[in-house]
Amino acid sequence: MIRPVLRLSLRWRVAAALGLGSFLITSVLAVATWNLASDYMLRQRLQGATRQAEVNVRLVDESLRSGSDGLTELLTGLTTDPDSTILLFQSGQVVTSGRQIHPDVLPAQLLTLGRDGVPARQRIRADGIPVLAVTQPIDTADGVYVELFPLVQIDRTFRFLSGLLIAGTVLSGLLGVALGWWASRRALRPLTELTGAASRIAGGDLKSRLPMHADPDLAPLAATFNATADALERRVMRDARFAGDVSHELRSPLTTMVNAAAVLRRRQAELPGTSGKALELLTSEVDRFARMVVDLMEITRDDQYGDGDAFEQLDVGDIVRNIAALRLTDSTEVVVDSPSPVVLGDRRRMDRVVGNLLENAERHAGGPVRVAVLHRDGKVRVEVDDAGPGVPEDLRTQVFERFTRGSRAGRRGSDTGSGLGLALVAEHVQRHHGKVWVEDRPGGGARFVVEIPEAQP
Repeated sequence: MIRPVLRLSLRWRVAAALGLGSFLITSVLAVATWNLASDYMLRQRLQGATRQAEVNVRLVDESLRSGSDGLTELLTGLTTDPDSTILLFQSGQVVTSGRQIHPDVLPAQLLTLGRDGVPARQRIRADGIPVLAVTQPIDTADGVYVELFPLVQIDRTFRFLSGLLIAGTVLSGLLGVALGWWASRRALRPLTELTGAASRIAGGDLKSRLPMHADPDLAPLAATFNATADALERRVMRDARFAGDVSHELRSPLTTMVNAAAVLRRRQAELPGTSGKALELLTSEVDRFARMVVDLMEITRDDQYGDGDAFEQLDVGDIVRNIAALRLTDSTEVVVDSPSPVVLGDRRRMDRVVGNLLENAERHAGGPVRVAVLHRDGKVRVEVDDAGPGVPEDLRTQVFERFTRGSRAGRRGSDTGSGLGLALVAEHVQRHHGKVWVEDRPGGGARFVVEIPEAQP
């Protein structure tokens, strides 16, 4: 099973790229700042501790050389910090001053270097406190002087600096994402306008246009799109006028054909055999042709003059009841919510929507079994259930297109119709800012659903 790959939108990709770039740049600067600052502060501390240890060891060396009895007091005076420690290794003995620690916490290598006459220093932790251990050899007594300088303050400074740099880096990345989102939103606003205008045109609003921009980069795009939309509108209107003219010109000969077919139908009994069958086929095709011309004229009239509708408040329940009384039998269930739903619309179009849905069920699906008018979340919902086999999923969109009669849908009845009935339904529903679709009816069959915004009281 192939799983779809989750792809971020262009806006999020731009925001993520800018945020990541800001994060990386700030991270490099933060690392450089940390290395420079920490190295400088630590180096200064090491140099200061080393110089102080060198001064202190000279004082201790002089005291040992003179044989003074105040060595302990001297060591106590040299420990100026409560967390500092001085250890004097001499003739197998250890003299300690300041914060008391066990000599074993000192690294053996550090003491070895001191006994070998090599000054050394090393950062260690002594009883949980970070310290700098400085070792100096004592030539007079062949001993080792070790002083531990506390690094608590500098360690706190390092933690504060690192926290500040990390927080600044994260904040910089978040600000980069926010800035990228804002910038991409502004940059993509013309694309959003273009998408909206194209969607409205695809939905039938041929007068939708893009606003003109003063930006030299966007002005050609808006001008080109508007010119294309103008050309498309002119082409559609020209085709609609052509279809309307053809339909109008066909009315006269078609009327003659319908009347002649009616006369021949009354005398069909006098034409036995093949002649009678041919007459039946001829009259049925003439009737279908007449319905097609009437539907085609209505569609072309909507294409040319659809924006001039005079809407009024309509009781959809009354419309359905009136049409049902004329076209439906008592076996068909009619359901109308109370109070009866009201829409703002054109009565002729609404009559045609309900009538065409019922006619579609009668011709192709064994007749309607239920017609309902319901309230649904601020919309008026009209449902027409039929007794047919249902509409396959791959045809549920195509059935509302003009002259669409799929092979499977065509087997739903003996009369295929004009192929414009459901297209007219879709056209009229769209004029009312609604939508229409087909779904499965519980228990079998198809359910055609129309939803139109409910009129506000």
